[in-house]
Amino acid sequence: MAETQAGSPQGGVALRALIVDDEPLAVERMQVICARIDGVSVIGTASDGQAALRLVDALAPDLILLDMTMPETDGLAVARQLSGKDNPPAVIFVTAHDEFAVEAFDLDAVDYVLKPVAPDRLERAVSRVVSRRGQRTEQTSQWLEEFWVPHRSELVRVPANDVRRIDAERDYVRLHVNGQSFLLLQTITSLEERLDPEQFIRIHRSCIVRRDHVSGLRHEGLGVWSVETADGDALRIGRTYLPAVKKMAGR
Repeated sequence: MAETQAGSPQGGVALRALIVDDEPLAVERMQVICARIDGVSVIGTASDGQAALRLVDALAPDLILLDMTMPETDGLAVARQLSGKDNPPAVIFVTAHDEFAVEAFDLDAVDYVLKPVAPDRLERAVSRVVSRRGQRTEQTSQWLEEFWVPHRSELVRVPANDVRRIDAERDYVRLHVNGQSFLLLQTITSLEERLDPEQFIRIHRSCIVRRDHVSGLRHEGLGVWSVETADGDALRIGRTYLPAVKKMAGR
């Protein structure tokens, strides 16, 4: 176990970090990168999930830089066990695989960094940990606050507040965000269960809209209604969802 000291964030106490990876070269590279990041102190390393859990109990780190794919106890299994602890460390997944992002953020990971790790990318992830620690409250929201979606060669963070509309596309959903759209491997029904109903409303079996993006309702005749959005779109309301949409409008 090697310890690497670095400066502290904004004059505060440095984040005490544990690196977990079964590849020695990957561990060494992470140590070098961390040594150059203000506010990180590497207090230990582990080469498998069980060793990581033992070190968490022994050292109580603030942050774990956690590989996803390891023999026996993988990164997801480690994160699941940590999530049951009081005041668990922040988790940043560091992996060569992008297909586990949904599961990672279901476990409240702070970030998901793809290998080969770029120093500035890891520094941004550490900044998110610092920001989250500063904003932490006694009560954590049960609703999804952000999405991490594959885009080109990286994962992009999309705040839930920025999503205007969500469309179903078979086993995927398409998030519409300020003129852009992103595909996410998730069914619309399972996603609906994780969205704040005060912020989002389902208007059709294949469409969810953000409530404050609705500018009006339009009666098309013969019992058919549409939602008019702030972008000027007209989205048909499914009959099953019409009572809830009308209730939102006070009708």
